[in-house]
Amino acid sequence: MNDSVAVDAKRILLRYGAPIGVLDKVTEDDRIRFARLIARTSLPDRESRLRELLREGGYIEEE
Repeated sequence: MNDSVAVDAKRILLRYGAPIGVLDKVTEDDRIRFARLIARTSLPDRESRLRELLREGGYIEEE
């Protein structure tokens, strides 16, 4: 995957509330996939959808 795509994906996930400590554990492929899904999500729902994706991926625990 192109490095600029991975960098942009990380930037998008940080913008919508991914904790940096968690984001460091997310694989590059998942970062890109999550960013693409978030980009297709309505703006008010992006933060909650990202947290949902991180939980589903096993990167954060259930709240």
